[in-house]
Amino acid sequence: MVFLGDDLLPWLTLAIGAALVVGNGLALIRPPQEHQEGSLERAPLTRSLVQIAIGLIASIWAIASLLS
Repeated sequence: MVFLGDDLLPWLTLAIGAALVVGNGLALIRPPQEHQEGSLERAPLTRSLVQIAIGLIASIWAIASLLS
């Protein structure tokens, strides 16, 4: 018996892709209230947008794989 059937890889891809989208989106929308020394005031825009795009592509690919 295989955990989650034969669809383990698409489920993991969906989870990681969705985490990239949600995590980076929230980092851009709500930066930390308290600024600690040595940390950035807000997330770098370009890096966050690239990671959101990668996560979105991975999520769409995983959903398409699960539905086919």
